[in-house]
Amino acid sequence: MSNALIIFIKKPRPGKVKTRLALSVGDANALHIYKQLLKHTHKISLAVNAERFLFYDECIDQDDEWENEYFNKQLQTGNDLGEKMNNAFSETLSRFKNVAIIGSDCFDLTASVINEAFQLLKNNDVVIGPATDGGYYLLARKKKHPSLFKNISWSTPQVLEQTTAICKKQELSYCLLPTLSDIDVEDDLNSEQKKYLLKKNSGA
Repeated sequence: MSNALIIFIKKPRPGKVKTRLALSVGDANALHIYKQLLKHTHKISLAVNAERFLFYDECIDQDDEWENEYFNKQLQTGNDLGEKMNNAFSETLSRFKNVAIIGSDCFDLTASVINEAFQLLKNNDVVIGPATDGGYYLLARKKKHPSLFKNISWSTPQVLEQTTAICKKQELSYCLLPTLSDIDVEDDLNSEQKKYLLKKNSGA
């Protein structure tokens, strides 16, 4: 296997996940939506042609729904998101030719999009999945480029622009995947998603 997929997740706890979303839908609904996002991410990850590495934000859970036989479980290390992602990439790139990283915030993400990222790495140094909020839902590369995670204004609309600017400065070839929506605030949910998720959580 020459491909590795890194998945960053947070422990699903009320008041600790989807905090911006919780401002409008409440902690309980935000937690429920995040759990549904985790289920979606779990499902599509299993269909990706890659070795899977699950990086927890706090502590590793060996007995959760992420099966140990399909997911290599590790802990995120670093002082900020950029450092954590760079450390995860550095570790996996020492053993795999192509590495992609995703979070657990995108209902629109599919296994085919992730598999496409690995295909595009054949002719590009970096592949990026742009998010509608100005960030990205996926980043893939085949060599260690720590500069991609430095001087980035994380959790702002400038993330994608700053990342592509670094690629240009470092003369790294890159291409973009389809733009998809990360779920950070209520407006990121389309009407059908909102209706289904909130109705399901209410027990209706």
